[in-house]
Amino acid sequence: MRSHIGNSHPSRPSRPSRPPDIPPGILGDIRTCHRFLRGHIIRPLQFMEKLALLSVSNKAGLVEFATALVRQHGFRLLSTGGTARLLAEKGLPVTEVSQHTGFPEIMEGRVKTLHPKIHGGLLCRRDKAGHLAEAAKNNIAMIDLVVVNLYPFEATVAKPDVHFEEAIENIDIGGPSMLRSAAKNHESVTVVCDPADYDAVLAAFAKPDDAAGLLALRRRLALKVFQRTSAYDGAISAYLEKQTAGPDVPAQNGLPEKLTLTHKKAQSLRYGENPHQRAALYGTFHDLFRQLQGKELSYNNILDITSATCLIGEFEHPTLAILKHTNPCGVASADDLVTAWHNAFATDRQAPFGGIIIVNRTLEAGLARIISEIFTEVIIAPGYTDEALALFVRKKNLRLMVAKAGSGADSPLDVRSCAGGLLVQDRNVLLGNPADFKVVTKRQPTAEEWASMMFGWRVCKHVKSNAIVYCRGEQTLGIGAGQMARVDSSRIAVWKAGEAGLDLRGSVCVSEAMFPFADGLIAAADAGATSAIQPGGSIRDTEVIKAADERGMAMVFTGIRHFRH
Repeated sequence: MRSHIGNSHPSRPSRPSRPPDIPPGILGDIRTCHRFLRGHIIRPLQFMEKLALLSVSNKAGLVEFATALVRQHGFRLLSTGGTARLLAEKGLPVTEVSQHTGFPEIMEGRVKTLHPKIHGGLLCRRDKAGHLAEAAKNNIAMIDLVVVNLYPFEATVAKPDVHFEEAIENIDIGGPSMLRSAAKNHESVTVVCDPADYDAVLAAFAKPDDAAGLLALRRRLALKVFQRTSAYDGAISAYLEKQTAGPDVPAQNGLPEKLTLTHKKAQSLRYGENPHQRAALYGTFHDLFRQLQGKELSYNNILDITSATCLIGEFEHPTLAILKHTNPCGVASADDLVTAWHNAFATDRQAPFGGIIIVNRTLEAGLARIISEIFTEVIIAPGYTDEALALFVRKKNLRLMVAKAGSGADSPLDVRSCAGGLLVQDRNVLLGNPADFKVVTKRQPTAEEWASMMFGWRVCKHVKSNAIVYCRGEQTLGIGAGQMARVDSSRIAVWKAGEAGLDLRGSVCVSEAMFPFADGLIAAADAGATSAIQPGGSIRDTEVIKAADERGMAMVFTGIRHFRH
């Protein structure tokens, strides 16, 4: 007799006419099974009862699911540790795995399900007489259902100051092993790694005549298992790589030798950049941003929001930025956001229509009233006053987003696809220390010019190359982005400033990369700029410096380039 936690005897289903999962013509009824496997001692219970092995860390919905398995579908439950205790407390008949295997849990629970009676019951091919004979010889019962979710390794290592030993002890071994065994044999075994699938499994069990439907579900669940175990292993390897990285492993260059990217689908999108392109959002975007109202976010909206939050993260003073197609078209810092809006909007009075607006302070009614007058796709802020929300609610299509602190810096890596693989780099967070910058002209910048340079330097690193930004104080005046020739970017920035009626006299010219020729700097001087900041490093630096000196300009080399492709 098997011992049980809870009731002394589980309820058992009526005996079927033939062993479950054994196709007719191979073994037939139980008497044929005995004749076919004569010479072996077979316990009919091996084939007659249905076993479900449940061992979970996330116990949401488990009791209800297990109750349905026992009372509606005739399963006998196997379980371990806390899962077994919970089921027993709820009055469900459950057998401890150690009682099932005849082998105790050892080594503080590190070894409990790694046993032939578990993995044999999962991996046995029901359509192979040899497998069944070996199972019978070794008294291995078939396990028809496995419900396992893993130790919370990802959550453990996400905790600040987690100890290495704690992380290691949260590496699940038995769980992934059972999942993989069951998933491999999904032709006969149903495997569940996510509580969200409980209802689908019960619905399939409720249709015993729909073998094709159950098999299709098992295949989907098996796929989900391997996706989960792959992500789990990726998280472990990424953590261990961080722990071992350092001066003793220079070949890794700070980046993993093997990159595993696993992100859960967060949202299916209507389409990608264009309507003919399929698209989906993966990862934790919705943990960083909360949508208060408006239409569903599009692929392009999400790109713009990402660019906007990275840009606004450069500023500590109250700042407002307006973006279009991931490029800033107006940025300003001021004592208050209303003033910042007027200064940023003045840079370009056309591009903001249909654009993105982001601020780094709570958005209040005064600003909400002003920007409600133009058509905007998305507004992003760390918070909104009730009065501001009451104004925005009238614009039902406006996507209103709350950005949590640090949203612009959630990932240390920048990953992009390329032909045949991926390009991975550190995210560009380096601004540079002005104390390390070098004044290369005869004239030193004034204090006002230095302040304008640093403001423009923050903006320019977020403009597509080739990039030129003109600014004065903490306000952009003209932005030229994405041109093949740097001088053309300068000309566009000058033209945009002229279109907006802004005077560039006394402005600062900012270039995210070196001036390869003097023509770009000369164009800036002709437009009225009195100073410039750029990385330097051109073979014609001497010519560029000479042109600046001849025009009385001050110029600073940063030694840092900010290409943005």
